[in-house]
Amino acid sequence: MSKKKPSYPVNERFLMYLERYNRTTKIPISYDDLLRFSGSVVVYDEDDNDTLWIRVYYSEFERPEIDYHLKQVYTLIFSDGNEDTFQYLNIDAIDFCTFGNSQPFRIKVRNVLNDNYTYIYVKKADASRIYGLELEHILSPNRMNFAVYHDTLIEEHISGIPGDEFIKSALPSCTDIQKSQIAKEFVKFNERCMIRLLGDMRSYNYVIIPVHDFDNVIFKIRAIDFDQQSYEGNFKVYKPQFFKENNKMVQMVQERLKPASIEQYKKEERSLLAKRILTSKKRLKALLRCMINDHITTPENLEELKEELYNYTLDVKFKRCRSMGQVVRVALEFVRRNYEDVSMKRLLHGS
Repeated sequence: MSKKKPSYPVNERFLMYLERYNRTTKIPISYDDLLRFSGSVVVYDEDDNDTLWIRVYYSEFERPEIDYHLKQVYTLIFSDGNEDTFQYLNIDAIDFCTFGNSQPFRIKVRNVLNDNYTYIYVKKADASRIYGLELEHILSPNRMNFAVYHDTLIEEHISGIPGDEFIKSALPSCTDIQKSQIAKEFVKFNERCMIRLLGDMRSYNYVIIPVHDFDNVIFKIRAIDFDQQSYEGNFKVYKPQFFKENNKMVQMVQERLKPASIEQYKKEERSLLAKRILTSKKRLKALLRCMINDHITTPENLEELKEELYNYTLDVKFKRCRSMGQVVRVALEFVRRNYEDVSMKRLLHGS
């Protein structure tokens, strides 16, 4: 993987798409405004390990204004922007992460009436990341809540147990049935990331979400980092199974699932993805049109990925692609076409 992925600006065409689908709003504070902190302290976890986040603070003259604007952002994202609720909100902490490409600010917002809290993230608006958020919203079972204004991106916090923490602390105590179910989810997650070209799904870039189902607990896997959407040329980057951080998950799949079951779960995920493509055709077509006319990778990465995808699928359409948007479109068309062919064969066979 590339050590540093550049940030790509949101062009006018993509901005028009975001406005059309209510992804833009006038935000009273920018990412650059938050960079004006006057000092910081390291944030440690409960085991005194460095979290790679620092807690920043501002001058006594700037902090009240920053807090007020962050409350405005919170109400714009979660509500109707009504300022009547400001008296019940408190900005408990502003953290800054120096690790990774996006270098986000994490804002902890607490309701003073009941001490419930949530987080919002303030980041630089990177076009490839926003494409990733939109593709996740359209093609996955998850809904994404975010807003863009000029060069600033606001993202809602995605709750769950970080994958690396779950693998280390919770996975060993899971029952055999739960481990088999998690293995199934990892196969589906791997397939979903590969098809829509979401890269770098190492264990700390996704979360595990426990869901109570009658007398059992099942687990869902959900991506939380979309920085590496359709950028890298190495096809393996888009398959979570090839990251060493996921070795225990891969090992569990090999131990718990037979090859026939793995193939079945892959087909299930492709079918679900194809159905989402068909039911969101208009919006997806508009998004891909923006993506096709945008530049979100290097020419070298594009050529490398085209060749690897052709070798993987033998679909010559990949070789004709001139942008990453076209590559994504051909990949999704490949899945949709196969789904429709299988459905037609079943229909003819049944008749």
